[in-house]
Amino acid sequence: MLLADNDLGTRHGMRLVLEAAGLSVCGEAADADGVIEAVRRDRPDVCLVHLRLPGGGLRVAGWICANTPETAVVFIADEVTDDELFDALRIGAAGFVFKNMNRVRLPHVLRGVLRGEAALPRELVGRVAQELRERGRRRYVALPDTRGVELTSREWEVLDLLRHGETTRDVAERLGIAQVTVRRHIGEILRKLQVDSRSAALALFDRRSGT
Repeated sequence: MLLADNDLGTRHGMRLVLEAAGLSVCGEAADADGVIEAVRRDRPDVCLVHLRLPGGGLRVAGWICANTPETAVVFIADEVTDDELFDALRIGAAGFVFKNMNRVRLPHVLRGVLRGEAALPRELVGRVAQELRERGRRRYVALPDTRGVELTSREWEVLDLLRHGETTRDVAERLGIAQVTVRRHIGEILRKLQVDSRSAALALFDRRSGT
């Protein structure tokens, strides 16, 4: 195993848990260049890489998957956006573990990866399932001087409820989802529309819709 995180405490804690479970840790790295050097040298079976590692977690994972495909990449993450989730899966990552997980479970998860299993926490499994359900049901918002922006059906539902004055709590209750999920959808809408507030997103949407 190779541990790649710029937080020394995280690396130390994971090393203790893995070695206590009989898994060998061949090295550690604090940035993307260190990961590439260690992978070339040690050829680990699994590389645990922080998603936002200095130098680019996704970038270095793409390098590993392309150059040493026998090394499985599992991301360590505090949180994961939809773009990060699907970009990681597209480049060939084996999955994710959240930093706040019960570390006693970590050896079990990684042994599963060694058997060819995916490492996806339940929250991420739900998001992957939602993505598959929503394919083909997306809608576009035309923006000035750029390509159209693709919103999922759920993002459209959230945006429509916000247009009618609903609060985050109201939207969560109407759609039967958690408030944190509503906030995540709103964050994705703002990012896609390239604005920094809900009011700006609604104004842009209304202007492009001619309302």
